[in-house]
Amino acid sequence: MTIRVFTDGAARGNPGKAGIGIVIKDENGSVLAEVKKYIGISTNNNAEYTALLHALEFILGSETLRCSAVVVHTDSELMARQILGEYKVKEPGLKLMHQKVILLLKSAPFSFTIRHIPRSQNAEADALANEAIDSQTL
Repeated sequence: MTIRVFTDGAARGNPGKAGIGIVIKDENGSVLAEVKKYIGISTNNNAEYTALLHALEFILGSETLRCSAVVVHTDSELMARQILGEYKVKEPGLKLMHQKVILLLKSAPFSFTIRHIPRSQNAEADALANEAIDSQTL
């Protein structure tokens, strides 16, 4: 089974109050899980990486989300290109998060793909990230 994951991180103020949103779907587009979390004061790029890390950790820690492939969809072109190795990661905080993603993926029991998508195709994850900020869900 292939799992499709939509992730988004949002920061109001950049840095400012930030949240993450994650929507996990099966191959048919049915929602398997949704996650939203307020992450405190953060930059937008940090929030994007936090969303990706939470998504991977959520899948790896789940007994019900066993899969052979994970395809992540993100509207963060920077993060997608950094994960693909097309852009260097220069900011120290992002570098640590990038390394953690790569380590998680090396031990993951599934193949991994990340795709940059337009913001308009990521509305569900975006809404969750903004709801997290609005409610400041910790």
